[in-house]
Amino acid sequence: MLTHETFSALLNSKFQVELGEGQTLELQLEEVSELKLSSRQEQFAILFRGPIETFLGQGMRRFTHERMGEFELFLVPVAQDQRGFAYESVFNRIRNQTEAAVPAG
Repeated sequence: MLTHETFSALLNSKFQVELGEGQTLELQLEEVSELKLSSRQEQFAILFRGPIETFLGQGMRRFTHERMGEFELFLVPVAQDQRGFAYESVFNRIRNQTEAAVPAG
């Protein structure tokens, strides 16, 4: 599952992103934001770094990771510097009632 805990455990690891026609691009997970919880929502963001030679436009991308398998994320390019391009994916989900329950006391 695409959770804050899962991505935090994989910080600084490499992910493969499909480009089409059998080509992939390697992105490194560089940041996992703080997890923000409210009674109704959970929010966090992750930041990937890719090479300067290849730009990915905003959109859905198919990822592969040796421990996570295949999954899709919506990526947005957010920065460029001498190290390459930075891409962000934001998670904002409604929590189910059992997750949101706060113990009394």
